[in-house]
Amino acid sequence: MTVRVLVVDDQELVRTGFRLILDAQDDIEVVGEAVDGSDAVRSVARTSPDVVLMDVRMPVMDGIEATRRICAEEPRGGTRVVMLTTFDLDEYVFEALRAGASGCLLKDVGRDELLRAVRVVAAGEGLLAPSITRRLIEDYARRPAPADQPSEIAAIDQLTAREVETLGLLAEGLSNAEIAARLFVSEATVKTHVAHVLMKLQLRDRVQAVVFAYEAGMVRPGDRSN
Repeated sequence: MTVRVLVVDDQELVRTGFRLILDAQDDIEVVGEAVDGSDAVRSVARTSPDVVLMDVRMPVMDGIEATRRICAEEPRGGTRVVMLTTFDLDEYVFEALRAGASGCLLKDVGRDELLRAVRVVAAGEGLLAPSITRRLIEDYARRPAPADQPSEIAAIDQLTAREVETLGLLAEGLSNAEIAARLFVSEATVKTHVAHVLMKLQLRDRVQAVVFAYEAGMVRPGDRSN
């Protein structure tokens, strides 16, 4: 299967660089480029990409608003967005994830990591750059505890006890292998639990599960263990 990618950035050199890397792969095709968020929304409607590489800061419409609009049209799959940020704790990363992004990457990402990211997200997984993941979650945890969200609490009631436990460990930033070790089960079992969590909560991927857990107040500052 060929992964269809849309590259969105207001800098031509950045778009060209990503295109050269991506188009050199047999299983990846760049189906278009966009110069701002508004252009990106129109381009997604026209080209139906599997993955959008979206810059955060752009004129006319920023990447966060564009992501929000794209994900509103594709609430359970289809086109997925990966935000491109200059700094590993960009002030907009939180809003990007809440808007529906399936992950974040640094703009200076290496070739191999970029290709892996595109393939992973296209396959339905979420990701964050290694330098972002735990620091991002820890920073989120230091924020004031969110107020109870009745609709989210009701949604959690659909989960089994083991699925709730799995969601909590996802929110700590643990990988499937780490969750399996913590719960004394196989990775295949963890994958099943994660799939059930996403389906029952109507979430796009594990990144959105992390956001959901914090928004619902499941994880509080100091909950994360080493």
